[in-house]
Parts: sequence; C-alpha cells; structure tokens
Amino acid sequence: MPTTSVQPGGTRPAGPGDTRNGAGLIEFLSLERSDPDRFQGWCHGGSPMRAMGGQIAAQALAAAGHTVDPDRTVHSLHGYFLRGGDTDRPVDYTVERMRDGRSYSARRVTAIQQGQPIFTLTASFKRPEAGAERQTRMPQVLPPDDLADAFEYWSEIKPAAYRIAKYAQVTAMRIAPLSPGGATWAQDGGQLRQAVWFRTKESMPDDPLLHACALTYCSDITLPQTAVLDIELLYPIRAEPSKMMLSSLDHAMWFHRPFRADEWLLFAQRSTSTVDGRGFNLGEFWTRDGALVASVTQEAAIRPRSRRAEPGTT
Repeated sequence: MPTTSVQPGGTRPAGPGDTRNGAGLIEFLSLERSDPDRFQGWCHGGSPMRAMGGQIAAQALAAAGHTVDPDRTVHSLHGYFLRGGDTDRPVDYTVERMRDGRSYSARRVTAIQQGQPIFTLTASFKRPEAGAERQTRMPQVLPPDDLADAFEYWSEIKPAAYRIAKYAQVTAMRIAPLSPGGATWAQDGGQLRQAVWFRTKESMPDDPLLHACALTYCSDITLPQTAVLDIELLYPIRAEPSKMMLSSLDHAMWFHRPFRADEWLLFAQRSTSTVDGRGFNLGEFWTRDGALVASVTQEAAIRPRSRRAEPGTT
C-alpha cells in the first residue's frame, strides 16, 4: 500500500520543521499510512526535550480510528506513557485489531521510536444507539466571550522572557475564574480546582474522529498542572525553568455525546489526591449549552526538577 495522508482533504502531516513554524492542529493530528495497520507522525514538544503526551495520544487514537468502520465512533480510550518521545524523530504507530463485534470494535495501538515502545493505547468504538439519558449539572462560570485570553494572562503574570508552547498556536483558551475575586484556581477540602474554555483556532471538517482527536490533544494541556496548583503555578507559558517536573503516566477518556472541538467547550478540572510523587486529576468537558460531552482522568509523576522524571512524555 502506498504511503498516504489519512486526514480529511489530503492534509500533509506536520514534520519537525512544520511544528516549529506554526503548523495547524489538523496537521499536528495527521498521519502517513504505509499499510492498513501502520502509520507515522511527528510530535512537537510539551516539556523541554519531550514530546507532548496529548499529541501522541491523539495521533494513536487517529491511527486506531482509521481502521474502524466510519459508522463507529470512539467512546473510550486508555493509554500509558512508557518513555519520553523525541520531537526530532517520527513516531510509528502499529494498530492491533482486537475485536469487531456487531456494535463494538476494539483496537490496541503501540507508538514506537527507535524500536522502543513509548506509548500504548486501547480504544473502543461503537455504533450509536437509542437509550435513556442522564447527566450532572454544568459548573456555573462566565461565558468565554467575557473572559481573558489565557495565554495573554499567563504571559502577564510571567513578564520576563517567556516561551509560548505550540498549543498556543492551534488552540484558543479563556480562563474561567472560580471566585468573585477572580481567582483562577481554588482549594476546597484538599481538592484543587481550575477551569478553562477551549476551542481550536481553525474550523474543522465534519469528522467525529478528528474532533475526538482534537479534544484528546486539548485534554493534556492544563490537566497535569491541576495537581500542583498549591505548590507552583505551571502553565504552557514559562518565564524560566520550573522548580517542579510533571510527567504524564497514564490518560483515560470517555466520550459521552457528539461535540465540535472548534466550538467553545468548558474544561472543568480537579485534583483529588497528591501522594507518593503522583498527582491524580479528573476533568469534564461541557458545551456552552450545558451538555456533558467527555470526561478524562490522568495521573502524573510530580518531582523536583533536580530529579529525573520517568517515564512520561509531557
């Protein structure tokens, strides 16, 4: 099978040069397909010298989704970060077709660099079906139009020379204050909370898989930092090396309802535990009209920067 692009419109995947010069999110998520179950992509940096974990997870989901019938959409994924990814080398994705039933399909994806697995993903897809519906209530926050641009805000609180991460180029973010005084995070009985509005900067095609991959990418931008809001403010904009190092250990998502990643989604995040050098984080994505569309959980390693963080990627 010839090598071909697997994203809508024949979009060329971003290579190392593109990721340094403002490629769009669709390019960040695009892959080259060399045979039915083998794909290749490139990743930009998350933390210094490491590939962004959310991008690797999103590309792995894209690889899995392109081996499933189009009438089946992803409803859950579970991934483990095994080694740090190298942004100067391509990532090879191998898909294992575990099951194709009448309603559900399951896939396992292994991301490999230099012959070593750096990430594994298991994803499940299903055909839509009718049934009872129920959900909890959306948190009450101001709409995104009334809020500050997150990247501008973070650059102001870090006025020295700062680095804007690649996700600032492809996503729009607004900070949702959690108190009348404008606090951007809160602590309540040992639980840390923060909330931001997300959407992609570019309009995206009507492809549910592409929107799910975009949300997977966005879910890893601010979630790991939730666990250390009471220790040090770590955000995608950094004026100097942080005293702490975060590395994603695992990542799980559940997709509940249809959504568009190029429309505003509220990402309400909380961390319920920090212990043993690990922080546990949870989050929910909501549409502006209050529909709960996805949930995410993640555990991250938390260590002083003087120590090596293993094995995550972000």
